[in-house]
Amino acid sequence: MPKIGVEQSLTQVQEALQERGYDVVQLKNENDAKGCDCCVVTGIDNNVMGISNAVTAGSVIEASGLSAEEVCQQVESRIQG
Repeated sequence: MPKIGVEQSLTQVQEALQERGYDVVQLKNENDAKGCDCCVVTGIDNNVMGISNAVTAGSVIEASGLSAEEVCQQVESRIQG
C-alpha cells in the first residue's frame, strides 16, 4: 500500500487514510516526507517543512478547506493517476 505523509495537525485525515489501508506517517520534519508517495499538508508551513521543494517525488496535497473525505479522494486520484 502507498505511503502517505500527513502533517501532525491533520488527525482526521490520518485516521481516514488509515481506515482505507494506507501506510500513514506523520510529517514532523522534511526528512519524514522522503519515500512518501504523497504528502498532505495544511498549507500554512509547507515551505518551512521543505515539502514544496524536491524532498519527495510524490504529490503534495494542500488540505486547507477540504474535508478528510475530500483529501482521501485526492490522494486516491493522484496515487492511481
